[in-house]
Amino acid sequence: MTVDFEECIKDSPRFRAAIDDVETDVVEIEAKLDKLVKLCSGMLEAGKVYLTTNKHFVSGIRDLSHQCKKDEMISECLDKFGDSLQEMVNYHMILFDQAQRSVRQQLHTFVKEDVRKFKESKKQFDKVREDLDIALVKNAQAPRHKPHEVEEATGTLTITRKCFRHLALDYVLQINVLQAKKKFEILDAMLSFMHAQYTFFQQGYSLLNELNPYMKKLASELDQLVIDSAVEKREMEHKHATIQQRDFSYDDSKAEFNVDAPNGVVMEGYLFKRASNAFKTWNRRWFSIQNSQLVYQKKLKDGLTVVVEDLRLCTVKPCEDIERRFCFEVVSPSKSCMLQADSEKLRQAWIQAVQASIASAYRETPDNYQRLDRTASPSTSSIDSASDSKERSIKGESMLQRVQSIAGNDQCCDCGQTDPRWASINLGITLCIECSGIHRSLGVHCSKVRSLTLDSWEPELLKLMCELGNSTINQIYEAKCEQLGLKKPTPGCSRQDKEAWIKAKYVEKKFLKRLGSVDVENERKSQRWSVKKCQRNNSSIKAPSARRRYRHEVGPAGLSSDSGLGGSTDGSNDVLVFGSVVDSVTEEAETEQEPSDPEDLRELHPGLLMYKASRARNLPIMAEAFANGANVNWVNDEDESKTPLIQAVIGGSLIACEFLLQNGADVNQTDMRGRAPIHHATYLGHTGQVCLFLKRGANQHAVDDDGQDPLSISVQAANADIVTLLRLARMNEEMREAEGPFGQPGDTTYLDIFREFSHMASNNPEKLSRRSVHFSQSCR
Repeated sequence: MTVDFEECIKDSPRFRAAIDDVETDVVEIEAKLDKLVKLCSGMLEAGKVYLTTNKHFVSGIRDLSHQCKKDEMISECLDKFGDSLQEMVNYHMILFDQAQRSVRQQLHTFVKEDVRKFKESKKQFDKVREDLDIALVKNAQAPRHKPHEVEEATGTLTITRKCFRHLALDYVLQINVLQAKKKFEILDAMLSFMHAQYTFFQQGYSLLNELNPYMKKLASELDQLVIDSAVEKREMEHKHATIQQRDFSYDDSKAEFNVDAPNGVVMEGYLFKRASNAFKTWNRRWFSIQNSQLVYQKKLKDGLTVVVEDLRLCTVKPCEDIERRFCFEVVSPSKSCMLQADSEKLRQAWIQAVQASIASAYRETPDNYQRLDRTASPSTSSIDSASDSKERSIKGESMLQRVQSIAGNDQCCDCGQTDPRWASINLGITLCIECSGIHRSLGVHCSKVRSLTLDSWEPELLKLMCELGNSTINQIYEAKCEQLGLKKPTPGCSRQDKEAWIKAKYVEKKFLKRLGSVDVENERKSQRWSVKKCQRNNSSIKAPSARRRYRHEVGPAGLSSDSGLGGSTDGSNDVLVFGSVVDSVTEEAETEQEPSDPEDLRELHPGLLMYKASRARNLPIMAEAFANGANVNWVNDEDESKTPLIQAVIGGSLIACEFLLQNGADVNQTDMRGRAPIHHATYLGHTGQVCLFLKRGANQHAVDDDGQDPLSISVQAANADIVTLLRLARMNEEMREAEGPFGQPGDTTYLDIFREFSHMASNNPEKLSRRSVHFSQSCR
């Protein structure tokens, strides 16, 4: 039972009803938990009457199960455990130590700390809500001919509303976190107690042995609950922080309307309504415009009262001839309704909303007059069309299906469990939930675990997962298993066996065939580096001056374009190729083999191998070099102190860059010319890479030895997309600095545009190339 932050801002009847339900639930759950803790204490103190006390304890569990009957998982858990404990009364011995730790202390702490903190927040919230109601009434009653009273009432209302917003948001956050925490606190305490029952009581072995499979299942689900709760808490904190930074100096958040709203509600908010009785009293009600009607309600449980049946027959006008301010009148053929807003801006918004609804109602045909599920109107943003194409491109294929379709990914990489739902994003493998927990314990320097179904995935990260996979990684990390006669764990093996295997595999790397070792000599003799020349179609577009200068400095190979980073080249280019190239450079060209001096892989230092593989865009070889201890920030002193990340930029691969960044590459490490990866990507016109580096914290203000920063380079190169990205990122930085340390995490437009460029670079790279070509032609 969670409370919506947006409803909290509105202080709507829905919000108040939800708050009442939550407060009632907390009071009841506190009583039940208090009862359970006290019963447990009685069990600890009354050893001689343990059996009797245990019966009461079972009764307490059943009471708690009845209280939690809406939550099937908790209710089922408590019912099963309660029934088993009832049968085991005659076999029980004293479990004081474990009961003290698992039930009494944990639940007591939850009740006394979390619930008490909730009650204290409730008192503050009730007080400020009462103050807000008083301030609203005083503000509404202030006569227009007494400016000092108006000013005082307005100031009081502003301060009180702002205080209410902040306290209400904090209160709702605490409610939601408490509701989420309650679930796994109860389950964790009870599960721990039941495990103690199974371990220490020999007389109850037969009964508990039957319960053991269920307890194992619940333990796995509890791990997932803890993870889900942490994810949910992080999302709620982010929403809380986002809304917290809004300007609540005045209630302008409601001064918006949308005649094409998906839920049919054009506008909603509080208004004062003048009664039609002889006393002409004013009452505050929650009004809304929906289905071409003006309606209101006092509480959520109250039905809607229709003020105006059909807005097409009405007119609306401001009223300046009465004592109260911000009034307007909705007039129909049969009656009129006098309403009062809280400010002039809100009054204008309501008037415009009524007028727009009237106009919209006239445009509607009888068939679609009742539009409750109408889709939102198209945005004026230039990225909407691309978003639609993105949705069409992945229609019918979920992210989970795409990742699991890679060779070996339909089973856990480490134990073979089918249908894995977790992944290690820096290794590029899929994992079951148990192995994912072990990987998480290794630390993020070894494995970064993410859910394939719960977490959001950036397009370049998803593409990286599809380029590697379990089969490729196991060929590297399990290369010596067959030679050593080792068998990897199966899904039925214990967690200890799986943990020992995973640590030996990824941390100690016992099954890895080391580079240069005798056992790989014969295998590597046929794998050598070579140089292919890609003859590209000559372009009629002359490269900008900055890019021509960069070509002269780096050499022809430096301009081998990733088929999708927004760059374009002309002439012939030498491209270093090894094994299977991940991002093919021959899609646009005819390739010829030229004689070259092959280089034996056995003789390469892991860092140099990573360096060359990054340029060649070969993800499997990069993964093997990393497994053999290659430093992703290795510096090649013989090549202007360039790093593998810079080589990946020059090679033109967005996915190679993502692999290096996920495995700890420094996005701001410079070469001998003072150029960071973002400088090279800007010189080359690789829009996707620039977008990726900006998202990963690249410093776009740094200048190279020529005194050029990325923005000046992109301006000289006339690359509109990169200029746009850099200026947006710079503007976003300035906005965040202006808002202080608690500023918003990012402007919505900025995030949307970066998300669209990321998708385009990963899935529709030809669009960036086309955009770059069209812009260059227009500049000519």
